[in-house]
Amino acid sequence: MPLMDVRLREWRADDAPAVLRAFQVPDLRGQAPWPVVTLKDASGWIASWAGAGHAFAVTVQGDVPGVDEERVVGNVAVARLDGHGTGSVSYWVVPEARGRGVAVAATRLLARWAFDERGLFRLELGHRTNNPASCRVATKAGFLPEGIERGKLCSEGVRYDVERHARLATD
Repeated sequence: MPLMDVRLREWRADDAPAVLRAFQVPDLRGQAPWPVVTLKDASGWIASWAGAGHAFAVTVQGDVPGVDEERVVGNVAVARLDGHGTGSVSYWVVPEARGRGVAVAATRLLARWAFDERGLFRLELGHRTNNPASCRVATKAGFLPEGIERGKLCSEGVRYDVERHARLATD
């Protein structure tokens, strides 16, 4: 499939239905700090980014033949900004947009924005070691692997190792 026309924009209140749909996908449910099961929850998720970092809606344009409207297909964010010019990157993409370069393109756009507009020097991201797709996104977006953080995450009583990646403004 051809690479989609990927863009980033600010989240808007009227994106709540797209957020709600996304968080109904089993592997995306854990991407929110609380269960997103209503439009109010989804609106709260959008609003929660204020002051916590910066999140962008990932959109694609005209990915369906004959349809020329923008569609929200994911999120990229940088949070946990510190006094050393470092931020933590996260991303997610809905299943129907996966495998088409969307996450890679969005993560590259976010990195450029973070370096150029926010003046950050280092971006970090981590993924569970049992998530090879996320590892491919990280490396294709220019984030070099730095090591394994053993037992870093706990989900439903199971501990997971996390592979740490980073990209510098000078890379």
